[in-house]
Amino acid sequence: MNAANAQERVCFITLGCAKNEVDTADMKKKVLGAGFALEDDPASADAVVVNTCSFIQAATEESLEAIFDVAGLENFQRGDAKLIVAGCMPARYGDDLADELTEATELVPCSKEDDIAAILRSILGAEERAEGEAETAARAADLGSQPSAYVKISDGCDRFCSYCTIPYIRGRYRSFPLDEIMADIAEQVEAGAREIVFIAQDTGRWGDDFDEPATLAQLMAAAAEAYPDVWFRVMYIQPEGVTDELLDCVASHDNIASYFDVPLQHSDERILRAMNRRGSRAEYEALVARIRERVPGAIVRTTLIAGFPGETEEQFDDLCSFVEEADLDYVGVFPYSQEEGTRAARMDAQLDEDVKQERAQTLRDVADAVSTARVAARVGQEMDVLVLGCEEDGQLFGRAQCQAPEVDGVVYVNAGEPGDVVRCRIVDTLLYEMEGEAL
Repeated sequence: MNAANAQERVCFITLGCAKNEVDTADMKKKVLGAGFALEDDPASADAVVVNTCSFIQAATEESLEAIFDVAGLENFQRGDAKLIVAGCMPARYGDDLADELTEATELVPCSKEDDIAAILRSILGAEERAEGEAETAARAADLGSQPSAYVKISDGCDRFCSYCTIPYIRGRYRSFPLDEIMADIAEQVEAGAREIVFIAQDTGRWGDDFDEPATLAQLMAAAAEAYPDVWFRVMYIQPEGVTDELLDCVASHDNIASYFDVPLQHSDERILRAMNRRGSRAEYEALVARIRERVPGAIVRTTLIAGFPGETEEQFDDLCSFVEEADLDYVGVFPYSQEEGTRAARMDAQLDEDVKQERAQTLRDVADAVSTARVAARVGQEMDVLVLGCEEDGQLFGRAQCQAPEVDGVVYVNAGEPGDVVRCRIVDTLLYEMEGEAL
């Protein structure tokens, strides 16, 4: 297909976390600005970009399944379409992936995603559009406005936790400039976003790598004060990033969610050292207490890993006890995944897969008991709910500030339209879900 006659159609398929969703959105803007059209159906596309996740083996397998599904479509079997594999898998496996994944026309690691338009022009033989026309197309493109939007504030990680592949996939830590973040916020708000969720591999470090260091608290305050009618939320703050400055910033701004997503990973000091992480059960309990003291009504979420190499039954029992007693609101639980290329993968005393899965399920059961009781205690409370959409049967749903996207359930409401903030009284709960009546 020649660009002078028609627009080549590009389909994007995104696997993995919200950070990948942001990367896909950025690639879509570049593709639209270069004169291509977006296509939802891969079977009707001239090119499909699969933005992969490869954080753990299960994510890699899911990405491979999506790639093979696309490669099996008729337009690909006929040779009428091109397959581009982007994101974490090419970044993690490099040349080895090129030798094995012959279905792909091109591999685009995270570091090359900014070049996606030029790559598509090359493999599709498309003509380059004039700069002014491209800019107009990019500005006019509506990529589907949503009441809640993600904004990525940094990329990469310098922590090198012994179980984690992120530094090898995403590279060293780098903060995005404040003006770029504010421009991204402005674009999302203009498109209709009423909540902005800041994400990164390590949000709490934002700004400390600048020539003139800045802090996450400064970023949050600048955003909240520039857009007083927009909610702001930050995810994935490592324990060291929970500073008094940040706590005071959250406490002093009503439009910043009093929500702290702090991945702890374990409670045992010896396991944490083996993970190449700092902390201990006593330190983490003190951290939660400090959050609650400085930010009344704060919500605290964490993630934990069960079945790390060498984890004894005693250490696992202590982890369960920690969840029962640490005053946490939400807990995400993952079984340890032995990832090629990490230090933990080479450690002795690897646990059997069935033991890891059993411990993870036991810990989930403990966490569910704690969290659902805390959710149930909200019956009778009044809270603002951002309406997000409706189910197929027409039931409206949204989220309160005490709920993060995709992980903490929703609030079913009886009034409002997507994008509205409705004041509700919570009248019932079921596990993590809540039911609210508009006041």
